[in-house]
Amino acid sequence: DRLDRAWSAVNHLNAVVSTKAMRDAYHANLPRITDFYTDLGQDSRLYARYKALRESREWTALGDAEKRVIDNELRDFKLSGAELPAFEKARFKEVQEELAQLAADFDDHVLDATNAWSLLVEDIGRLAGVPDDVIAEARNEARADGHAGYKLTLRMPCYLPVMQYADDRDLRATMHRANATRASELGADPQWDNTAIIERTLQLRQEEARLLGYANFAEVSLVPKMAGSPSEVMAFLRDLAARAKPFAERDIRELDEFAAQSLGITRLEPWDLAYASEKLKTARYAFSDQEVKQYFPEPKVVAGLFHVVETLYDVSIREAQAPKWHKDVRFFEIRDRADAIVGQFFMDNYARADKQGGAWMDDPINRRELAGGVQHPIAWLTCNFAAPVDGRPALFTHDEVTTLFHEFGHGLHLLLTRITTPGVSGMQGVEWDAVELPSQFMENFCWEWDVVRDMSAHVESGEPLPRALFDKMVAARNFQSGMATVRQIEFGLVDMLLHSDYGADGRPRYATPADVVRTVRREVNVVPTADYDRRLDSFGHIFAGGYAAGYYSYKWAEVLSADAYSLFEETGVLSPATGSRFRDEILARGGSRGALESFVAFRGR
Repeated sequence: DRLDRAWSAVNHLNAVVSTKAMRDAYHANLPRITDFYTDLGQDSRLYARYKALRESREWTALGDAEKRVIDNELRDFKLSGAELPAFEKARFKEVQEELAQLAADFDDHVLDATNAWSLLVEDIGRLAGVPDDVIAEARNEARADGHAGYKLTLRMPCYLPVMQYADDRDLRATMHRANATRASELGADPQWDNTAIIERTLQLRQEEARLLGYANFAEVSLVPKMAGSPSEVMAFLRDLAARAKPFAERDIRELDEFAAQSLGITRLEPWDLAYASEKLKTARYAFSDQEVKQYFPEPKVVAGLFHVVETLYDVSIREAQAPKWHKDVRFFEIRDRADAIVGQFFMDNYARADKQGGAWMDDPINRRELAGGVQHPIAWLTCNFAAPVDGRPALFTHDEVTTLFHEFGHGLHLLLTRITTPGVSGMQGVEWDAVELPSQFMENFCWEWDVVRDMSAHVESGEPLPRALFDKMVAARNFQSGMATVRQIEFGLVDMLLHSDYGADGRPRYATPADVVRTVRREVNVVPTADYDRRLDSFGHIFAGGYAAGYYSYKWAEVLSADAYSLFEETGVLSPATGSRFRDEILARGGSRGALESFVAFRGR
């Protein structure tokens, strides 16, 4: 527990304030950490004690959570190579050390490649269409570097609005190429090329699988998940693809026609997609994301999020004080009706140069029983939204509001657990393809009028979002959902094939990872792609995160979350009674029982 707490802090700081000193310290200690956990997972004495306990009379007297821990540990000892002969144990350990280093290097390369690229625009005319707050931040960035003009970067609060709104097609093309070639052989600097890292990572994962007696790494990855086999996952994804692709094809047809007739774009290119889609949505539904954004200042959104949680789960959330790694970070406590601390969390919402992109939640401290009492959980909640500009609060798009709710759903899975047994508390021990259930579940509240009305206030007038505008948003909710769905399926299929498409000799059936991407795109993709596209080289989820042979989890858990939310639709979306049931049967249980068992206990089927 002490090591988990210490290393979690180091790991987190390396992601959110990635200074040279921090990165050097992280890399220096990573092999030692990996050695420790590999040795622990292969300790034959400890493994023997677990097996003896499982077969003893004491087993029957244990609680469900303790039994679950022991079964999980026995499984994980096998997956850590505890049953291998000594020489294979040593090789397994070498594989783990190299994989850990490769993952760290992968992340560093993406961050460095992202930060290294910028474009100084001197003529403001080239930024026609770009939102004022994005232009203001670009001007501030240029001034900070001692330049006149506007500095554009690949950080998402800059990149996405430029792609969505910039009328200058050449500017969009330049930005698109820079983003799509990050950390690749086509990127700004060959030292950040992740191509070799990807190939070596896949080789080592396959070697790990063969050492453990599995045909491929996907089989290893699925052992602790809900899905039973790679073929089951592939069937799930391809069935979904067959259902979604006709809608995706309709989406791109409509976009093609609109772009030709209304925008003078006779051939859609990848850098036109976001721009043309925004124009089409505005024309069809008579609103834009930028119009909506004015109604979601950060203080109002955060207060609205907390109100939902407090109403559903009978807790209170208040700001508190703690040491922080950046001035913009905030710290909060969740307390129960008796004013006792349930959990605490840090909220780090804004993008900055030394911070990894994306949004995530992590669990530095888990709830558990200690000699001095119960240790309450603490969460890191991390996003990459645009920071406040020129004295105005940060403004969130509705998509960003949804992202905040999503990550907070992960946080609640950790913070509202009642399990005190290490290994199955919070998110520990939860099947990976079920961990997105609480997060995707929370997204639904961003589409409820009673919730949105109370968490919106125009940045200038203070008026809540008009009901007429909300109705337009709801009408547009499934706009291009076919395209969005096949995009996620593409990622899931690429991931699963990279980790499962191997012959009996243990060799991949594909020539290169890029060939897998091209094959899957021919099967499911409907949108134009560029020859230079190297997005696999920045796909951190599967090469530096926990989603290897598990990216399908987003779609898998989305089925569960939609079904779970339907009970709230039946009983009242802010029903404290249904909220209490969701907490008791899903959030509070952690990994103390199977995810499907918890789902059935909540949903009744």
